[in-house]
Amino acid sequence: MTDTWIILGASSTIAKAFTRSVAEQGARVILAGRRMDDLAAIAADATARGAPEATPVMFDARDPATFQPIIESANTEGTTIHCAVFVGSMPAQDAIDADPTLLDGVIADSLTGPARFLQMLAPVLQAQGAGMIVGVGSVAGDRGRVGNYVYGAAKAGFATYLSGLRNALGRHGVHVLTVKPGPVDTAMTEGLGPQPFMTTADAVVADIHKALGKKRNTLYTKWIWLPVMTVIKLIPEPIFKKMSI
Repeated sequence: MTDTWIILGASSTIAKAFTRSVAEQGARVILAGRRMDDLAAIAADATARGAPEATPVMFDARDPATFQPIIESANTEGTTIHCAVFVGSMPAQDAIDADPTLLDGVIADSLTGPARFLQMLAPVLQAQGAGMIVGVGSVAGDRGRVGNYVYGAAKAGFATYLSGLRNALGRHGVHVLTVKPGPVDTAMTEGLGPQPFMTTADAVVADIHKALGKKRNTLYTKWIWLPVMTVIKLIPEPIFKKMSI
């Protein structure tokens, strides 16, 4: 059986690193995103690295009409389908404060779009009785903070969705991994200034593969974010409201 990875948000920095890694393992890749020129270049690179097939396809988290064709292109005989979700958007909180309509896009990109796609894909994975889902959230979803609470709310919702999906599909041989990175050196974090415990896309991908191999349920990357967020979640609300973290 050939592995087929559907990669949503395939032109993001972490997704590119993940694509390189699975291409080198000989997996077929379905590269889903909006920037078709970028996806074509990523597909050429994946083929050069060993992917037997690399197919760019249109995916817009805000347009459900783009979802089913991706699933159909992946669902061929002799393959085990997996899915990795790297979709999301993070406008500045003050921009959302000034224009609340931006909230709809954040929720669609980071929660409702990916969740709806996975809900459509779930019966396919259940029927094959195998497969892996990697859902990339954020440590921002662990507690609402003044600097990015809309983005955090979307990622919190996605993490809860993945938890339920893990329980549902785990009974059918499908493993779901929730990934919670801290700041990663990508385009999304440009302009934010110095960030604590910054990591790289390649390091995140290496951690993802280790976690998949161990069938971990949740991955914090860097690892330091697990104790950090554990402490942050334990801070009483009256105190937390006065903090600027």
